[in-house]
Amino acid sequence: MGTILVDKPISREELKAAARPYYEAVVKAVVDIERGMAIGGELHADEEKFLLERDSEEQHLWGNNLFTELDLPDMVEFDSMINLRPSQNNRSRGVEDAATRERIMDIVRSLVS
Repeated sequence: MGTILVDKPISREELKAAARPYYEAVVKAVVDIERGMAIGGELHADEEKFLLERDSEEQHLWGNNLFTELDLPDMVEFDSMINLRPSQNNRSRGVEDAATRERIMDIVRSLVS
C-alpha cells in the first residue's frame, strides 16, 4: 500500500490493509496534530518524511502505533523514536504532554471509523 495521508475518515478495513505488508495487527502512524496523519510506512521515520515533504512542521509530528484489532483508547500506543525531542521537553519515546496525547487521540478518533 505504501504511506498514505489520512485527512478524512477511513474504515477499520482500510486501516488493516495499511498494516500489510510489514505488520499483521499494528499500523505505524504519525499524527500531525495540526493536519491529520500518515499511515502505512514500515517505520515512523518513513511517515515523518512523507509529512515533512508535504509541509508539515516537525514539532507537530508524533509517532504512534495503531492496533487494528483493539478499540480506542487501547488502539493507540504512544511509542516511537521520532518522539524523542528534548527541545520540546519530551525525553522519551512516548508522548509526555497530556494535552498532546489527548489531541492525538481526538485525531485518531475522528479519522478511524
